[in-house]
Amino acid sequence: MEARIAELIPRLRRYARALSTQGMQSDDLVRATLERAGQELGGQSGGDLRGWLFGLMHAEYVRVLAGGNGAPPEPLAPGSFEQAIGDLTAGQREVFLLVTLEDMRYDEVARTLNVPIGTVMSRLSRAREKLRLGLMSQARLRAHK
Repeated sequence: MEARIAELIPRLRRYARALSTQGMQSDDLVRATLERAGQELGGQSGGDLRGWLFGLMHAEYVRVLAGGNGAPPEPLAPGSFEQAIGDLTAGQREVFLLVTLEDMRYDEVARTLNVPIGTVMSRLSRAREKLRLGLMSQARLRAHK
């Protein structure tokens, strides 16, 4: 089991870096996720390990945001895709990243985030639209300069 978890660490790091637009340190998020996984490993019954680990990371991310432990977000370069991702709500960003970056199916995302599949689809749709509009707006601003 530990070897399977070790194989997933690069994916956890990638997702944590993408989530860290809220000022939270990505390494701290991965570390907290792995610590919690170590504590709860006995309760994991072999199923979807990737979904379980991403669910733990989601719970830690929500806990830190709710507790206000994250530092203020660092400003990003205007016009960047990272800026547009940072402008999404936390729920939209999580769903968008799990679907696009981690290639999870909608039902996997729903289980990972513990939300209905309809919520996954609506958040993803809103995220895509907000990204599209934001990037188009940034392109228009650059064109007028």
